[in-house]
Amino acid sequence: MNPSLLSAGDFTQLRAFVAVAGSLNFSRAAERLGVSSSALSQMVRALEERVGVSLFNRTTRSVSLTEAGAKLFERVRPAVEELAEALGETRERRANPAGTVRIHCFPGAADLHLTPILRAFGDAYPQIVLDITLDDAVVNIVAEGYDVAIRLGEVIDKDLIAVKLGPELRQTAVASPDYLARHGTPAHPRDLLAHRCIGWRWLGQKTPYKWEFMENGKWFEVAVDGPLISNRKDFGVQAAVDGVGIAFASQQLIAPHIAEGRLVPLLEAWSAPFPGYYLCYPAQRQMAPPLRAVIDTIRGGLRAINGVATAAAIGAAMAAIPVSETKAQE
Repeated sequence: MNPSLLSAGDFTQLRAFVAVAGSLNFSRAAERLGVSSSALSQMVRALEERVGVSLFNRTTRSVSLTEAGAKLFERVRPAVEELAEALGETRERRANPAGTVRIHCFPGAADLHLTPILRAFGDAYPQIVLDITLDDAVVNIVAEGYDVAIRLGEVIDKDLIAVKLGPELRQTAVASPDYLARHGTPAHPRDLLAHRCIGWRWLGQKTPYKWEFMENGKWFEVAVDGPLISNRKDFGVQAAVDGVGIAFASQQLIAPHIAEGRLVPLLEAWSAPFPGYYLCYPAQRQMAPPLRAVIDTIRGGLRAINGVATAAAIGAAMAAIPVSETKAQE
């Protein structure tokens, strides 16, 4: 038998042979393997036909190994038992995933899609470590060694699988009542050029982000200027609260301040929605169980694991959630 041509059927036959040879009893061997005695006998006969010799001496009262059977048993038993043990360990790892999953996540997405599921995920998968990097850099997740990323839909590489996690987002210009009292209120986005604006730039980028607005169905940009530029939007929002200038940020960051009267929304007629956050990862034929657990949990959200006690139960729940996975679109 050529080892390089060993098939699943070959392994099944060899495992059946080793089970019978080890006990010299077809009934006990069949019970151990969880098959019927007749099925076990057929597997052994198929192996004998393949090798061209009898491996057992059979009588109505006893079973013994032939000389060829004894030699084969001596040679293959360690390998078969090692393979069976390895397969068992693999199944165990799938049922109880273990390992480290590296996640790159935009800070704004973390509060929405990571923080709410961390405790329940940790309870369900105690052997999985989440190594999370939070920043706005648009990194190559494969080259940088990440397993999965959560980022805005407009900056997803086309060769990644992308799953939409939430609704569209909207950015709005805001300023404190004190700033507006001192500097006036802009009536059009281009009026921002005459105001003190708080800039923001992508991590790793040298130039600030140009604020985007929509007019008559078309996007246009305004290259604002001002006393402050940061790579953290939450920092810029707080600066706006303190009266430093006008900030431009998502509803997620500014809504609490607007509700409390600390900030006033501006130019809302030109503020249009844009693609929200997506979970993205490289396409792969066989996904590692820890990564699959992370992806299924994030895309299902807290509702998918709330009240579920075991990893196996979570896996079953996730399998029932209909979520379409598509290549990232422009």
